[in-house]
Amino acid sequence: MPARLYVISGPSGVGKSTLIHQVRNTISDIGYTISHTSRPPRANEQNGKDYHFVDRGIFQQMIRDQAFVEWARVYDDFYGTSLAELDGQINQGLDVILDIDVQGARNIKNTFEKVTLIYILPPSFQTLEDRLRHRATDNETVIKKRLEKSVKELKNCEWYDYIIINNDLDEASKKLEAIITAQRCRSSQMIEAV
Repeated sequence: MPARLYVISGPSGVGKSTLIHQVRNTISDIGYTISHTSRPPRANEQNGKDYHFVDRGIFQQMIRDQAFVEWARVYDDFYGTSLAELDGQINQGLDVILDIDVQGARNIKNTFEKVTLIYILPPSFQTLEDRLRHRATDNETVIKKRLEKSVKELKNCEWYDYIIINNDLDEASKKLEAIITAQRCRSSQMIEAV
């Protein structure tokens, strides 16, 4: 079956990583691209598992070498999806989940034909703020920047294919699984597989 990309976007702290982890444990034949970033790792993050952590110079060289299918500058740091990593998973016949921001989602949508865009929303702005503060990984200045960006970014969810409100993790995870399963069963997808 031809590979399909699933772009997951949403504000920082909405639970994207947790949802992706749960879905990858329940759905077969689905890959995940680990993004590159120039930011330093947080206390609980591991290189090659959460992100590929590289310094700014290496990241900028990768941009010049056109090593990214998409990249963006976010909160004064760079984030990008490696073309080689994405191609490697597609060539294995895997559908691939990408955790990228709105700017990257537009780039992916313009580059690939088989893309499903899924936006994760918090149940409220207050819940989002509480989650950011509860995870205790950022200082107050960073939290304020993330919240300001979230307000601006939320209006972009209307051009996504699907929206999931992450009020309850299990419920949101089931909805994400249902979207992926439904996309895999689309007639156009099945006909190409036969």
